[in-house]
Amino acid sequence: MGKFIKTLALALVVGFAIFYLYTRPEAAAGVVKAAFGIVDSVGRFFGSLAQ
Repeated sequence: MGKFIKTLALALVVGFAIFYLYTRPEAAAGVVKAAFGIVDSVGRFFGSLAQ
């Protein structure tokens, strides 16, 4: 029963993400841009530590 609930929850999250991307592409692009900004900041931080 637990595996079924986890699978159902994952399917709902993926379905919502696809719905969100389809209905609001501008907002989804903003989220992706922010995520890459965070990754870039973390990379710069570790790069400055390595010097």
